[in-house]
Amino acid sequence: MEQTGQHIFEFLRHYGYWAMLPLMIIEGPIATIIAAMLASLGAFAWPMVLFFSILGDILGDVLLYGAGYRWGMGFVHGVGKYMGITEALVLKMEKYFEKHGGKTIFAVKSTTGLCWTTFAAAGIVKMDFKKFLKYSLLGGVVWSGFLVAMGYFYGFLWKEMKQYISWVGWIIFVVAAISFVIITLYKKKQSEKFVE
Repeated sequence: MEQTGQHIFEFLRHYGYWAMLPLMIIEGPIATIIAAMLASLGAFAWPMVLFFSILGDILGDVLLYGAGYRWGMGFVHGVGKYMGITEALVLKMEKYFEKHGGKTIFAVKSTTGLCWTTFAAAGIVKMDFKKFLKYSLLGGVVWSGFLVAMGYFYGFLWKEMKQYISWVGWIIFVVAAISFVIITLYKKKQSEKFVE
């Protein structure tokens, strides 16, 4: 994660806003935290980082929804299996959509690590697209807002402390990386509970 983060940091620093959106579609959380850290150092405006993070998040969701809608279980058996999407999991997710469609999208985005499976499943069961988009946006605002706040905070710490400790940037970066790993593990645990 640290090496990935360094590459993203350098890429964003050199190419600016135009590079932000594709990165946030591909590797949203890491790109968002790093962009928010750079925003706190004056490289970007944080509202733009939040905007691109939400937009990238939603575009990624829509792509998965579209793939599920268009190819159904064929997507799961083909590309999906390389993304950790299994037929058993999709069938289990279908039950949640029958009772709690929109709430499931929101809950998954903000608490669990089942995003890819959930959005593909939403497409497969042909969930109403407007409803899907609404709850994807609401969940995206919560999740992206949290990531931007976290990244901005770590950037602020680095800016305040660098005058006293020259190598503090590495410490802050490692702490940010550890925080991200903890959040990822938490979401993984939540996803396991969710499908039990």
